[in-house]
Amino acid sequence: MIGWRARRLSAAALVLLLLSACRGAAPSAPPAAPAFVPVSAEDQLSAMHRGMNVLDEDPLWDDPAAALFQPRHFARLRDAGFDTVRINLHPFVHSDASGQIDPTWLATLDGLVKAALDDGLTVILDEHDDSLCERDVAACGPRLRAVWEQLAGRYRHAPNRLLFEILNEPHDRLTAAVWNDMLRDLLATVRATNPQRNVVIGPAGWNAVDQLKTLDLPADDPHIIVTVHYYRPVRFTHQGARWVAETANLSGITWGTDAEMAQLVKDFDAVRAWADAQHRPMLLGEFGAYDKADMASRVRYISAVARVAEAHGFPWAYWQFDSDFTAYDIRRDDWVRPILQALVPP
Repeated sequence: MIGWRARRLSAAALVLLLLSACRGAAPSAPPAAPAFVPVSAEDQLSAMHRGMNVLDEDPLWDDPAAALFQPRHFARLRDAGFDTVRINLHPFVHSDASGQIDPTWLATLDGLVKAALDDGLTVILDEHDDSLCERDVAACGPRLRAVWEQLAGRYRHAPNRLLFEILNEPHDRLTAAVWNDMLRDLLATVRATNPQRNVVIGPAGWNAVDQLKTLDLPADDPHIIVTVHYYRPVRFTHQGARWVAETANLSGITWGTDAEMAQLVKDFDAVRAWADAQHRPMLLGEFGAYDKADMASRVRYISAVARVAEAHGFPWAYWQFDSDFTAYDIRRDDWVRPILQALVPP
């Protein structure tokens, strides 16, 4: 793993990496820590390499008996070469009018966090209510504050391999100006009980790489890991996705020309330059290609993004384990092998 302060590789070297990717050494699973011990954001990130987004809208949250993802899948992830999971949470719909989260939902989360940590994984608790927040910006801040008062307090003694991500992909009416004010308030809420836990924060505009310039973080808080998401070009990665109006009717779009690979390298060069200038470690929190694209192009794209991220010193988390963008076939209870091998080369 290249350190986050490492010098950027040349474009030529990156092209070679794309053409002949080799597997990096996966770290051995660390033992579960008994309590929280502070660790710098840099050191935290240096222990993270390959991650997976899990449990987004899984039936488990409403009915554990109907769960698709099972705790044993954490071990499957670890054994396949992953060391990080980003657990996608939607606590708004499991909270009452006062903002109190359902105790049953919290108990389910407790079990998942314990299982993942026991399997040696780093765990990011990702507050994934961005769409509900964007619909009602005025209510968003208080609701998020209530969520983080409860989650941060509940896990204040958890090992340092548990990270908090205060909101996924703020967008549209959650403008950069609104978000920069809101993130300070939410960070203060977390810091009341977790003054030294590392917190993941990304820019408005869907955490897009070109929106980093709009992100305004408190300079006096060193325990922040910045995140970006990468789905460029959207017309390829989201072709056929019914929830994206401009791509819903697209099909047959491939990826992998020299120009497309060069653009990928250019985009990540810009992210590296921002991270170096701001002295902030960087996580690629999401990337992937919807499963309506042809498999050969998906494999080329996923492999290229993962390798270029690694070459720039960015740990990553693929979107997502099951459902669309699928890396793991729940019905067969096995990996989608071409996708796994694109992420973790054999």
